[in-house]
Amino acid sequence: MVGRGDPSPLRWLIGVELARFRNAHRLALSEVSARLQMSRAKVGHLETGHQQQSPDDIAAVLKLYGAEQRDIDRLTSLAGRADDATWWAAWANLVPDWLKTFVGLEGLAAREFVFEPLIIPGLLQTEAYAEIVTAGTPRVRADHGERFVGFRMARARRLSEGDHPLHLHAVIGEAALRLRVGTAEVRRDQLSHLVRMAELPNVTIQVLRPEDGLHTAMTGQFVVLDFDEARSIAYAELHDGSVYVQDPDQVRSYSLVAENLQRVALGPTQSSTLIKSMTEA
Repeated sequence: MVGRGDPSPLRWLIGVELARFRNAHRLALSEVSARLQMSRAKVGHLETGHQQQSPDDIAAVLKLYGAEQRDIDRLTSLAGRADDATWWAAWANLVPDWLKTFVGLEGLAAREFVFEPLIIPGLLQTEAYAEIVTAGTPRVRADHGERFVGFRMARARRLSEGDHPLHLHAVIGEAALRLRVGTAEVRRDQLSHLVRMAELPNVTIQVLRPEDGLHTAMTGQFVVLDFDEARSIAYAELHDGSVYVQDPDQVRSYSLVAENLQRVALGPTQSSTLIKSMTEA
């Protein structure tokens, strides 16, 4: 059962959309409750995703907000799938709630943009590289390290398996490529892996060098997830948690930063050439 602190990612995403519609109409939860004769707690639970969301309840609140029928159909259809089994269930006891939500959302996304200035993005790590990174983080207990690496590798398979693999666009800082992680062989294998991944039709990798100049991502790492049936969100990790950005205007600002990074960084072909040269150094 999903606990109060760990809503299903899809229920969470539906709740974000419902809250956005309500806020756009400047309605308080108490006003929605009174107009629909629905308890205030129930309206709140629809938005938090902590409890199962009925398609009928979703349709009722969206009609009150004046939502178009296509949005009503889209969100009620999502509600029917909100409690499907999650791929990460086997690792549920290892993964903190904030990360469960992210990887669940990532599993629902069609496209992901990630900027990593200091380390190779998790989706692109080799097993050996992931083992060393995991051993060096206080977030993972020492006796959970091996299973957590298995979780990382299962997550990465979203790029190469299934009928609809995730489309990933990664901008990686040159410092991440040069970071001393493990032995020279581990680092060489990791760089070679990046070159191979960049050859996949759904993966784009760009390298951002200091000499490429100023860019607008000066606050560091972030992710933008795009969905076929829901609005995009942005995500950034903190030392002991994460921040989800849901407001459309704020998400748009992250998307503009992503576009700026793509313009400033080396192009995909040049990036692959640079990474290859580093494997031969």
